[in-house]
Amino acid sequence: MLDESASDAITFADLFAGVGGFAAALSAMGAEHVYAVEIDKHAAAVYEANWQHPALGDVTKDANDDGVTVPPHDIITGGFPCQPFSKSGAQRGMDEVRGTLFWNIEKIVRERKPTLICLENVRNLAGPRHKHEWQVIIEHLRNAGYQVAEQSAVFSPHLIAPEFGGSPQVRERVFITATLVPEGMVMDPDPEPVALPEHVLMRREWNLVEDLPMDRAGVVPGTEISADERSWIDHWEQMVVFMRAWRAEQARVTGEPLRRLPGHPVWADAWVATKAAREGLLDGAPAWKADFLRKNFDLYDSLREFLGAKAINTWLREVREFPESRRKLEWQAQDAVSMWDCVISLRPSGLRVKRPTHLPALVAITQTPIIGPIRRKLSAREAARLQGLPDNFTFVDQRDALTYKQMGNGVNVGVVNQVLKAHCERDKRLLLATDRGRAIYAMVADASDAPRDSVRSWLESHARASVS
Repeated sequence: MLDESASDAITFADLFAGVGGFAAALSAMGAEHVYAVEIDKHAAAVYEANWQHPALGDVTKDANDDGVTVPPHDIITGGFPCQPFSKSGAQRGMDEVRGTLFWNIEKIVRERKPTLICLENVRNLAGPRHKHEWQVIIEHLRNAGYQVAEQSAVFSPHLIAPEFGGSPQVRERVFITATLVPEGMVMDPDPEPVALPEHVLMRREWNLVEDLPMDRAGVVPGTEISADERSWIDHWEQMVVFMRAWRAEQARVTGEPLRRLPGHPVWADAWVATKAAREGLLDGAPAWKADFLRKNFDLYDSLREFLGAKAINTWLREVREFPESRRKLEWQAQDAVSMWDCVISLRPSGLRVKRPTHLPALVAITQTPIIGPIRRKLSAREAARLQGLPDNFTFVDQRDALTYKQMGNGVNVGVVNQVLKAHCERDKRLLLATDRGRAIYAMVADASDAPRDSVRSWLESHARASVS
């Protein structure tokens, strides 16, 4: 780790900083802040409390046509806002960079020429719908003098073993990493995308409760399951029991192996018997929806024949009192016996049920998963662990809802650590050609493979320093 007191310490500018996922990885390596900016006041307060550096501000005021006031730095990072590219947004993307916040990043990059760039965004940015926008970003970085791969590099914490900073969360994000090409050197016209080395990859199945780890306390404030939530789960659990019995009877009659529960979305509102009602649902439905509707008609017919009309209609009368999104089930738990053995996410698309191996990506809106085996929701502290933050990271006594939002918007510390290491190895030739590049390479190569303990130590030492 570099001596932070040294005048030649590696410096970084942290854009769209959130609560500091990039800051955690880089601070633990020994790099120093020169600039941080975060427009959300709550996230900025958490950032400053932990990293001892002000962050509240607006990057568009610090980098625009009037100039760039961001100080010189060696590394620039940022999880720039993903609304133009996210599947949950309008996906308008950009006709060119102007009008998006990438343009402000580019202004800083062209003015300050940092040696290394590390940007993060939703995977959808590199998807086919945004091929043009992706190409614009790559071309603008190359025109600014940076070596960057045209092929996207997508990483997720669940792919990395815990001893190398991984965590049980499927959070696929695209990383754009680039190195300034030193004067007199030739840019590789088609560099390989950054890839994780084989030895850091996860080679076994995750165990969510053990690997996170989850707290074993019987009661964790703020994680309670409401009476309504328990009612929704218990009622769908009854249908899971019915469907398992139906599958068992199918296997007995046909002599074929026992089949899993239906993997398509189960929509109770589509469980109607009359031809007219079914035609009404199909009328004007897009092809994908019509396909799911027909599968639900067939499922309903099979279950009604197996259970009898009275039993299934009794079940339907109760489920139709639920909110619309709670009248749907997405069973993705393979051969799990009970919903209460699984992770249950209450989503707009329904109750999504998965085995308790790893969690789906945390999101910025409150969709806190229910961990069936311990009969409670994921806590705010456990959400922070999913993002690679140690338990001495403070949230300044803010409401848990804000913490969940910040974790949903955040970047995983372990992934950042491994991406930086992999990038520096790929661009070692360029980095070793300059003094600053050599210092960056040495800092990153010498950093811990599993940064959480290093981040914990950094926070401890700087908390003592701020008190003394």
